[in-house]
Amino acid sequence: MAISYEWIATFAPMSKTVLVTGATSGFGEAIARIFAAAGDRVIITGRRTDRLTKLKNDLTKEGAEVFALTFDVRHENEVNVALANLSPSWKSIDILVNNAGLASGLHHIQDGNTEDWDKMIDTNVKGLLYVSKAVIPGMVKRGRGHIVNIGSTAGKEVYERGNVYCASKHAVDAITKGMRIDLLGKGIKVTQISPGAAETEFSLVRFHGDEDRAKNVYNGYQPMSAEDIAELTYYSTSLPPHLCINDLVVTSTSQANSFYIKREEQSVE
Repeated sequence: MAISYEWIATFAPMSKTVLVTGATSGFGEAIARIFAAAGDRVIITGRRTDRLTKLKNDLTKEGAEVFALTFDVRHENEVNVALANLSPSWKSIDILVNNAGLASGLHHIQDGNTEDWDKMIDTNVKGLLYVSKAVIPGMVKRGRGHIVNIGSTAGKEVYERGNVYCASKHAVDAITKGMRIDLLGKGIKVTQISPGAAETEFSLVRFHGDEDRAKNVYNGYQPMSAEDIAELTYYSTSLPPHLCINDLVVTSTSQANSFYIKREEQSVE
C-alpha cells in the first residue's frame, strides 16, 4: 500500500545518516523509504542483493542519497568488513535501526528444529549485537546518536510454540535496556519498538514459504502494516534532544496482546 510521507516535512531537521538492517522487505524497506523521503542519507543492508539494488534505484530516482551493503548480520566478519570499509562520508552514522530479524518455525519445544533455533538466535540476538558493536564506538566518539531496536510483543510475553522466538525477542528487550544504561551520558538515545501482528513477509518466513498458512495469520482483522512501523520509527527519532522514547509497544486495535486478536466471525452457509 502506497503511503504519502509529506507530513514528515514538519518534523525533518537537518539531514542525517541512517543505517537500516534487513532493508530488503517489510519493516526495513518501509523504514528506509521514510527516512529517504525526509531527506536523510540512508545505508540499506540485507542478504538479497537484487532487492537492495531495486530499493536503491527507487530511492535514488526520488532524489535520495543511498548506499547499499550486502551482508548477513549472522556473520560477524561480514558485518565488520562491510561497515569498516564505508567511506569517510558514510561512516558518521547518526541513526542505527536494528531491524533485521525473523521467526522460523512454530513448534512445541520438544518438536523444535535446531536449525530454526540457530537461525533466530543468530539473526535476532547475535546479529543485532554484531552491528551495534560496529556502529556504537563511532557514536560514542562523536557524542551523539540514536539506536532503534525493533523488538516484538513476543519480547514482552511468551505464547505457546513461540519458545525460542520469544526468547530471542526477550533478549532484544534486555539488550536494549542494557544499552540504554551503558550509554547513559554519552549523548546516545536507545529506543525499542515492539510491534504486534503486522502483515509483512514475517509469517511467510516463519512457515517456510507456505503462503496459505501465512495468509491465515491475518484473516478476519486489520493488522498493522510495515508503513505503520516506519512512521513510528521516524517519529521516535524526530523528538527534541532531551527526549527519548524508551520502549514503544504497538498493536492494531484488533489486537490486545500476543494472545488475543478479535477476528470477524465468518458466516457458515
